[in-house]
Amino acid sequence: MILVGLDLGVRSRSSRAAQTGAREAAMCAETVAFDSFSESSLEILRTEAIPARTAAARPATELDAEESLAEFRELVGSAGGVVVAEVMQRRGRLDPATLIGSGKVEEISGIAASTEADLVLFDHDLSPTQLRNLEAALPCRVLDRTQLILDIFARHARTAEGKLQVELAQLEYLLPRLGGKGKAMSQLGGGIGTRGPGETKLETDRRQIKRRIDHLKEELEQVRRVRKQQRQRREAVPVPTVALVGYTNAGKSTLFNQLTGAQVLQSAKMFATLDPKLRAIELPSRRKVLLSDTVGFIRNLPHTLVTSFRATLEEVAQAEVLLHIRDAASTYGEEQKTQVERVLDELEVLSKPRIEVLNKIDLLDEHERAGLLERSGEVAVSARTGEGVAALLAAIDSALHTDPLLEAELCVPQQEGAVLAAIEAGMTVHSREYEGNLVRLTVSGPASLIGRLRRFRLRDGQDAPLGS
Repeated sequence: MILVGLDLGVRSRSSRAAQTGAREAAMCAETVAFDSFSESSLEILRTEAIPARTAAARPATELDAEESLAEFRELVGSAGGVVVAEVMQRRGRLDPATLIGSGKVEEISGIAASTEADLVLFDHDLSPTQLRNLEAALPCRVLDRTQLILDIFARHARTAEGKLQVELAQLEYLLPRLGGKGKAMSQLGGGIGTRGPGETKLETDRRQIKRRIDHLKEELEQVRRVRKQQRQRREAVPVPTVALVGYTNAGKSTLFNQLTGAQVLQSAKMFATLDPKLRAIELPSRRKVLLSDTVGFIRNLPHTLVTSFRATLEEVAQAEVLLHIRDAASTYGEEQKTQVERVLDELEVLSKPRIEVLNKIDLLDEHERAGLLERSGEVAVSARTGEGVAALLAAIDSALHTDPLLEAELCVPQQEGAVLAAIEAGMTVHSREYEGNLVRLTVSGPASLIGRLRRFRLRDGQDAPLGS
């Protein structure tokens, strides 16, 4: 495989460093040559030799060309591809015909012939016209970024629902890119001496794909109805849902396993999790919550995938709290955060309560870890070692508003063994006193459980929100 990166007027990090070094060297030479100049004259020379860089500097959340290509390389690895060459094209603007220009196309054609590559992958989306032109000019197949992501999703889909969602995304991407020439575009013929239906092969393919898309949407709508019924049954018992969201390969599944004790697939490959997983966990307050693991997001996530996986991502929409899992060891964490927030905004859940979880702190040195632990509003954890998990559970406890924690005083006869067992299992007991056949308890616990024990409350109206 040959990887093709694109740099649209944004200088790479290495080229910026080289140019900065050249300017500094030039400034040193000028200082030696003109050391007889006054300080004011030298300052003028420095100002003219080093132009202002603020306009050319890239935003803090924007990947440079090398970082983008490195992420693309990880995607290719997740798809099982072997890279034989990488090409970077730097242009001021996109070429409407081939994206990269005819000269670079010829160069890639030569590389493909010499390396016997069977696939050229572009770290950019290609229009239908660009795709056709490139396939005509290159001696091998051509795929763009979206097609690669769709291929990875197709490889990792395990359940019937996941396969339906991936197929729908693939067909919606393929539909505007159907094309053909020669006999493939000819009208479908009839019998001898009769007139054909007057429909081209291309039109027939489009009609069949549209029919299949409609069928898939109906099946996924049925999935959505089933999920809605399941959520309604869960809502009969006030158990809030907490959803894990984040960039792909940020460690969501590893953290999910750490918190729940489950054994869901955890992999360094991108998009290892496609189907949502739901498990119950107990918080320090003894409240139960459902934890949901979801598909990871990525930069420029294809809109067709967001639409197709809406049935799956509804778990995010229904969650009371979102855990935004971030890779603390990533060199472009702010860019990843921005991309995740864009998808959350598209799902209309950006305003939900959100806890920023900085994962993989075990990969940082002591100085970096100390800096993270001091940051307010974020929780630093290591899903692999379990460090920081207790603080994360406490943060989830504080963020929940459904079924709030209440304090109460209860007086329970000792023969009510089932009631005392329920208190021990679902509440925090702060004090316990025995008075004859009665047990007097000061407890804190979920409002739903305290409400069911109303007849054992010491005084009516005693309950108060915890911390009030």
